[in-house]
Amino acid sequence: MKLILKEDVRNLGFKNEIVDVKPGYGRNFLIPKGMAVLATESAIRIHEESLRQQAGKLEAFKAEAQKRADKLSGAKVELSAKTSSTGSLYGSITTTMVADELEAQGYEINRKMIEMPGIKEIGQYVAKIRFHKDIAVDVPVIVTSENPEDLELPKEERPAEEPVAASNEEQEGEE
Repeated sequence: MKLILKEDVRNLGFKNEIVDVKPGYGRNFLIPKGMAVLATESAIRIHEESLRQQAGKLEAFKAEAQKRADKLSGAKVELSAKTSSTGSLYGSITTTMVADELEAQGYEINRKMIEMPGIKEIGQYVAKIRFHKDIAVDVPVIVTSENPEDLELPKEERPAEEPVAASNEEQEGEE
């Protein structure tokens, strides 16, 4: 089933694209929610004509998206969260948290534009921020612990242990 998307649909396509989907997904979800229309011959002709008329507006939007992406290209997000002794987070880092931190740094970002993996441990991650279907920026996300002194150190980072005093049996044998 061919559909013309009326808005961006995650993992499917962007506004004004013609996509091919399974009939049930189109009939039962996309069309009733107003996210797409059936791509008949007349609808495609009307769609192409409206795209020609909107070409100037789209170029201006794309230029604005590129400016915002260039401004954001040097950004870095550092978040701290409560963790267990093994480094696992109590909860997770969400796109809302990343968007709030970027907003605090002076960038205007909608959380829906952010794509990132599920973050449930401390470490370094990458969040992809999409401004346009052709323009995206990768922003490093560094997650640290609020209480780093409570973390268990990996074996190679632990201080060397002092040898334990000889047991009683060994001490008796020496006498």
